Amino acid sequence: MIKLTDDGSRALSDIAARHHISQGAVEHLFMAVVAGQGYQAQFNHPELGGMGQWSSGGMTMIGDMFNGNLKGKVADICAELAELSRNTDLWQEQSSAAPTEGGGASLSRQSTTTGNWWPDNLGHVSSTGAQNDLRYAVFPSTQRLAVSLGGHIKIYDTGDHRISGFSQQQGSEQSVTFTSQHGLVRVADLQEVTPPGHSRPVAQEPVATPAHAPAPNAPAEKPAPSSEHDIFAKIERLADLHAKGALRDEEFDAKKRELLDRL
Repeated sequence: MIKLTDDGSRALSDIAARHHISQGAVEHLFMAVVAGQGYQAQFNHPELGGMGQWSSGGMTMIGDMFNGNLKGKVADICAELAELSRNTDLWQEQSSAAPTEGGGASLSRQSTTTGNWWPDNLGHVSSTGAQNDLRYAVFPSTQRLAVSLGGHIKIYDTGDHRISGFSQQQGSEQSVTFTSQHGLVRVADLQEVTPPGHSRPVAQEPVATPAHAPAPNAPAEKPAPSSEHDIFAKIERLADLHAKGALRDEEFDAKKRELLDRL
């Protein structure tokens, strides 16, 4: 339980009045912001567009996704509440069994477990969420996305995607999608990467043997001998060139011997 002090109640009442929203909706948001340690919030309230979430990294998502004015209002309120949540003079933690005394409002919230479900060394988490058996956590600094589906954790490379919301259909990983500046993206289309601290064996590519590689120690093939007719025709042309003075005696003799060796 979270017990607001008198100053806390007045602070939330002031926020509600300035943003023209009920104090109950503001208290609901404050509970969610405190549960998120002042950095994120998950909420579900009709005045706030239904189910939604907010993070200090700049992400705000509400169920009434086309209501830009309400989305901006929720973002502004959450930013103010995040500052207030760090002021322990405005609220205090109480056990659920403690009675609520006069002079303050009491807000209930779900208990949180210590530790993270995702692997270490992924960097600072900007937002987390859960839906059915799906849990996710976004790490912009390392461009990583951790997804736990049915207790099985996978890590993905998000590239340049700036993730702003997730959805799941029919409990299948193929249907898990998120929204980024590029539109609707399937998680299954991202590249899966190895979690930190784990090694993945690299398959060795087989060394291909060239189709026409000669067998080891095989003698080099000799060029196919020319036909006798071609050789004698070339000798006749050489003799004609020699007679015209185009070839010296030693050049003619050398070429003739070379051609005769092919017989």
